[in-house]
Amino acid sequence: MSATPALVTFYRMIPDASLPERADRSGLGSLPTRAYRYCDAVTTAAGFGWHVAPPVDFDLLWDGRQIWWHTAGLPDWLPLGAAQFPHFAEHFKNSAPPGMGDYAPPFLTALQEPGVVQVWTGLAARTAPGWSLLLRDLVNLPAAPGFEAYEGMVETDRWFGPLFTNLRLTRTDSAISFRAGEPFLQVQPIPQAAYAEALLNNAGMVGGLEEFSAEDWAGYHAAIVAPSQDPAAQPGRYAVEGRKRRKAGGCPFAAAMALGRAMLPAGA
Repeated sequence: MSATPALVTFYRMIPDASLPERADRSGLGSLPTRAYRYCDAVTTAAGFGWHVAPPVDFDLLWDGRQIWWHTAGLPDWLPLGAAQFPHFAEHFKNSAPPGMGDYAPPFLTALQEPGVVQVWTGLAARTAPGWSLLLRDLVNLPAAPGFEAYEGMVETDRWFGPLFTNLRLTRTDSAISFRAGEPFLQVQPIPQAAYAEALLNNAGMVGGLEEFSAEDWAGYHAAIVAPSQDPAAQPGRYAVEGRKRRKAGGCPFAAAMALGRAMLPAGA
């Protein structure tokens, strides 16, 4: 029996850059114990995807007009336009096929919007057909001091290039530090059918309680009423059922894509 193909493959381009690690359901240990034990919705969201750390320690400084950057080996802060990762351009040129050696991606780029900088993770990625990668802030963790990530959806099944994110710097006149061992980004696989316009524009709406069907009320009774009336009910029933469902195994990603396509309106 052949192995299931990978949903996503990460490629390390910068030597020694950290490869992504599965996101931690405990929110890197920051979630309250009660939430970790009983709130499957929170822990599932926290563990959805992979954590990505910067490829090197570096610092950014925004004075309100100009972004500056610094890393080990630089004698002083430098104004940021577009900066290559130290020594990477030569490494890329020596490794790339003829005609491609001059196209190494920049590590940091100050964008034209005030206080916005593009940061490359040192990685590239490919996904299975029909899947994209959502890059975003770390889920259910406190906001990082000094910056926030724009969320971006990249169709990595057809576009193979550097995996980067855009950060909005949120404070001025003090250094914002990034550390190679500390995740600053979460990457999540999303089926393209899930954000297709035809699907999102086809949402069903129930306008009030009087429109609930017998099936709707039965579902509400099972989820809310029955546990409330059961003196033996234990907290965390939803979490227990979720763990059992995951252990039983789900559909492979191809089946998930087929389900998404089947939900699209005819002709979409």
